Amino acid sequence: MELRLGFLFSLSLYLVFRLLSTGRADGSSSRFLLTTNATSGERHSAGYCAMYNLCGTRSDGKVLNCPFGVPSVKPDDLFSSKIQSLCPTISGNVCCTEMQFETLRSQVQQAVPFLVGCPACLRNFLNLFCELSCSPDQSLFIDVTSTKKVNNTMTVDGIDFYISDTFGKGLYDSCKDVKFGTMNTRAIDFVAGGAQNFTEWFAFLGRQAGLNEPGSPYAINFRSSIANSLGMRPMNVSSYSCTDASLGCSCGDCPSSPACSKSAAPSPPEGSSCILKIGSLKAKCVDVAVAILYFILVAVFLGCGYSHRKKEMRPVSRTRPLMKVTSSYGRHSDDRKDGNLPVPILEDAMQISNGVRLSVVQGYMSEFYRKYGMWVAKRPSLVLFSSLSIVLILCLGLIRFKVETRPEKLWVGSGSRAAKEKQFFDNHLAPFYRIEQLIIATMPAEGQGRSQSILTEDNIRLLFQIQQKVDGIRANYSGTSVSLTDICMKPLGQDCATQSVLQYFKMNSDDFDDYGGVDHVNYCFQHYSSADECLSSFKAPLDPSTALGGYSGNNFSEASSFIVTYPVNNAIDRQGNETKKAEAWEKAFIQLAQNELLPLVKSRNLTLAFSSESSIEEELKSESTADAITIVISYLVMFAYISLSLGDTPHLSSFYISSKILLGLSGVMLVMLSVLGSVGFFSAIGVKSTLIIMEVIPFLVLAVGVDNMCILVHAVKRQPQELPLEQRISNALIEVGPSITLASLSEVLAFAVGSIIPMPAVRVFSMFAALAVLLDFLLQVTAFVALIIFDFLRAEDYRIDCFPCTKISPSTEPSHGIGHIKGGLLVRYMKEIHAPILSLWGVKIIVISVFVAFALASIALCTRIKPGLEQKIVLPRDSYLQGYFNNISEYLRIGPPVYFVVKNYNYSSESKQTNQLCSINQCDSSSLLNEIARASLTPDSSFIAKPAASWLDDFLVWVSPEAFGCCRKFTNGSYCPPNDQPPCCSSDQGTCGIGGVCKDCTTCFLHPELLNDRPNTVQFREKLPWFLNALPSADCAKGGHGAYANSVDLQGYEDGVIQASEFRTYHTPLNKQIDYVNSLKAAREFTSKVSKSLQMEIFPYSVFYMFFEQYLDIWKTALISLAIAIGAVFIVCLVITYSLWSSLIILLVLAMIIVDLMGVMAILDIQLNAVSVVNLVMSVGIAVEFCVHITHAFLANDGDKNQRMKEALGTMGAAVFSGITLTKLVGVIVLRFSRSEVFVVYYFQMYLALVLLGFLHGLVFLPVVLSLIGPPSRCIQKQEERPSTSSTLS
Repeated sequence: MELRLGFLFSLSLYLVFRLLSTGRADGSSSRFLLTTNATSGERHSAGYCAMYNLCGTRSDGKVLNCPFGVPSVKPDDLFSSKIQSLCPTISGNVCCTEMQFETLRSQVQQAVPFLVGCPACLRNFLNLFCELSCSPDQSLFIDVTSTKKVNNTMTVDGIDFYISDTFGKGLYDSCKDVKFGTMNTRAIDFVAGGAQNFTEWFAFLGRQAGLNEPGSPYAINFRSSIANSLGMRPMNVSSYSCTDASLGCSCGDCPSSPACSKSAAPSPPEGSSCILKIGSLKAKCVDVAVAILYFILVAVFLGCGYSHRKKEMRPVSRTRPLMKVTSSYGRHSDDRKDGNLPVPILEDAMQISNGVRLSVVQGYMSEFYRKYGMWVAKRPSLVLFSSLSIVLILCLGLIRFKVETRPEKLWVGSGSRAAKEKQFFDNHLAPFYRIEQLIIATMPAEGQGRSQSILTEDNIRLLFQIQQKVDGIRANYSGTSVSLTDICMKPLGQDCATQSVLQYFKMNSDDFDDYGGVDHVNYCFQHYSSADECLSSFKAPLDPSTALGGYSGNNFSEASSFIVTYPVNNAIDRQGNETKKAEAWEKAFIQLAQNELLPLVKSRNLTLAFSSESSIEEELKSESTADAITIVISYLVMFAYISLSLGDTPHLSSFYISSKILLGLSGVMLVMLSVLGSVGFFSAIGVKSTLIIMEVIPFLVLAVGVDNMCILVHAVKRQPQELPLEQRISNALIEVGPSITLASLSEVLAFAVGSIIPMPAVRVFSMFAALAVLLDFLLQVTAFVALIIFDFLRAEDYRIDCFPCTKISPSTEPSHGIGHIKGGLLVRYMKEIHAPILSLWGVKIIVISVFVAFALASIALCTRIKPGLEQKIVLPRDSYLQGYFNNISEYLRIGPPVYFVVKNYNYSSESKQTNQLCSINQCDSSSLLNEIARASLTPDSSFIAKPAASWLDDFLVWVSPEAFGCCRKFTNGSYCPPNDQPPCCSSDQGTCGIGGVCKDCTTCFLHPELLNDRPNTVQFREKLPWFLNALPSADCAKGGHGAYANSVDLQGYEDGVIQASEFRTYHTPLNKQIDYVNSLKAAREFTSKVSKSLQMEIFPYSVFYMFFEQYLDIWKTALISLAIAIGAVFIVCLVITYSLWSSLIILLVLAMIIVDLMGVMAILDIQLNAVSVVNLVMSVGIAVEFCVHITHAFLANDGDKNQRMKEALGTMGAAVFSGITLTKLVGVIVLRFSRSEVFVVYYFQMYLALVLLGFLHGLVFLPVVLSLIGPPSRCIQKQEERPSTSSTLS
């Protein structure tokens, strides 16, 4: 992404590559003015010339001045007016001929487009060369120090140019900040070789160039002091400051301008968090606040506990139980105080079940399950086949099954602002280019941490060999052969804009030796913008920073990697032929890289990383099969565990009867059917699936569904064997049906909450998961109950598991009761060890203190969770893109491009919007481009690396009369190109001059024809297409073709309004996901402020915005989703149990589990993204199972709170541990061996943490809380028999 506009960066250098190119006899010199007339006379006095006329030409075509010391000459009126137009400081006599002046004029016009944005700089620059060339007092500050005979004629070979430091400093200061808009950089980097002061600038201008090298044909030694030179004095014409009101420059070109100083300076970045300092220690405010809150809570808890213990030690009055009056409905009068809502107990028997008082909802549910259990036990076949038929009908929708793999359709919502802005950008301007890339790097030498330079002859020849193979790719698309030249971007010619150091050899291996090999490459690093021999094959300079990596500063010679980028044309229609051809070539490109280039590079002890535009999408597709074996093993492990856990305690003699392998397999098949039914239903209504749905949802539903299967089977086993099977099924459903329903409904609601998340992949995943869990629950209470009946009938009839048609004779051993559960080791542990330990007061204090401490610590840790989703995590571990992303972070030195898009720009004369956008002279100090320039001064907070490239600034310069070589017209009013372009210059004949077909061309406008130096509406409308089609060249570097061809939408612009235009700059290097998020946030805040200030519609756009927009509100989305999910669970619990207190306790435990899970995310450095948000929401549903069953059992037991806690653990603790904890644990552990990092991080780590936290909270923290502040018992019979056993806390 970072190199997408690298070719534009290089292309822009074409604007200046001839600016310092060789001079010709007809006037095209190497250093603007430095081949101007020079005289060498013996007399140094006013009115005398030191050089006059042209006397010769070097073998490379550069003209040489005559060393004639003659008096200055009075020009005729026409010649004088011409001189005044360019050199207003020179009047009267001159020291130049008309031919010399025309040469001067043609040369300085090359510099004008760079400097015209700052009139003060331009005037100083022109004065320097006007005085050098035509000043009538030239001999006072010019001294010819050496001459040379050329063609038997003496010519100037060296001069001393005496110039005052005052003028030199004024010149440099006025120009040092002037920017070259097309390049997003300083103009002085090109017109002064990046000089840091005027001395370096003068040294750059005065160097004598060798043959065929850019530079002056004679040496110019700039001096400030005159020693022993009687009658001479330094040239010291007045210099203009860029702050001069009459020649005012823009804020971007002159930050010290008074208008700019009135503007608000960029605000320093605000601290992201509150920090407290305690001596030498620093701590976040949230950490300190959480610590204080913890100590307060612990103090309150210990105080309450101490008070309660004192009450317990006092003798209890025998008459106290009499005060607990029982109403005629059998309910204690203080139930309201303990949190139970007043339950309207009916005389109907459904309100009492096994001596337990039920709520209205529970009563109806118990009555339903009682009748339903009897009914299904008598008609298991009907229930099984009818339930399966409904699900199979839903599965018919699979015939319309489709998978969505396009990233923008998976991760970007339809209402996304970024998606709308991308669509607007693509439709009105142009879609981003496709990028194919190779990164070839050296490996660190043994014992050295630094990699060696890659710039060796062998490595460059290897690069030619690789390029030859890439050029030879012939992909097949619909029977048509597709090569790189068929699809690549060709901005200015017939050659691809490939970004590679091979461009310094015109992509031709034969030129390697002819040009000088590695030495030529190093030469081009310094002269890529000026030397014709360094020009790329597509006629633009190549910036070394776009083709090299692994260097520091501008030390390109120490680069450790080649970066080869192939920009390919993109299209809006992804199904069109242009896109399909590119994709076909990209597949062949990746195959070549894997099969041929990688072994070739490795054989040279180098590394190779590669990528194409479609690589990520293709790798995501392949990921669907990457973990197939892991997923299958996970299912098999869970199936094996289910089969063992559902069966009775193994006895060798009866194992083949009591085992539940067939029942377990049937349960797994029901899970698969529920998933297929869900996918089929949504496929039928046109919702596309995703790959992650097929991989994760079956595992998720199996993990959730297994719990209910274990609970149902164990509930049936707990029933007395003497009861008929119908009664046992009915009693089991009455016992666990309400809690299973409560847990399942909570899970469905929790999963469904994810459907409110706007991200399509998350929304679809949540919808599919919610329906799958619902179908699984319905199949469990229908088909699976029927299967339980068949299995128990099989066992009672002594038929072999897995072979039910085979019957054996009953064993003669004492019957343990097949299908009856005994108090196993786990049950005894829960009752006799686990529960008594938790009953100890000291243990309770420790448990509460530890769990609350971890919860509060997790709150503090949550602030450290960073939004984002690393691309490397999403891909398989062995994907070739893993190495590519590592190399991108290591080698690239530039951030992604960012566009500031302006909608409905009104360019009419009546509008002020032109000056509100531009940044040259007379533009508003608070204009958009000036504000961007200011923002670039604080890149740490704005993430803007440099001022923006402005088509508007360059257009205004291009049409200005000062840029007399740019906007020109023939006598018939049609466009006339610069003199160095056809038809003015014929490359075939080698003639470029001021004569020929373009001799009568004139500038488009004179100053009086413009309105405050701005084109009027008609002028703007007529000349804008000229500018956008104008090729950049040495005579006019501001041509907009190439650099700005797609920056302006001309559709409908005739009405005075441009619907869309963009101003391009770059972000700073973005190395972390949080950097991408913050850069998007900063860009939007910036445009929001500027839009409001200018009353214009402006928005930022970059390719990655669409995928990172979700993270701007990810915390808000996560918190709202979790609040709704937990709230839904609370409401379900309240409605079913009708107990406010127990519902609040469940709510508390759920919240603590989720908070602790987020704390673990921070510890494991798991980022917050759509996947983790869905996991958190689903964790609410899964965590319910660890709480609901224990709480329900606590309500259904009698005695004091400690006794009820022990009974609840004894009854349901073993089931929660074996049926919920271990079931999920065995399935989760297998995911650790997944090939995809996303499975390891977001499913193994998060689900493992969830299972462990759920187990600890459900079987340790929740029992302690219930024993302290649990709701009163709803057991009626025991209370009536032993009323005095009520808890003293009731």
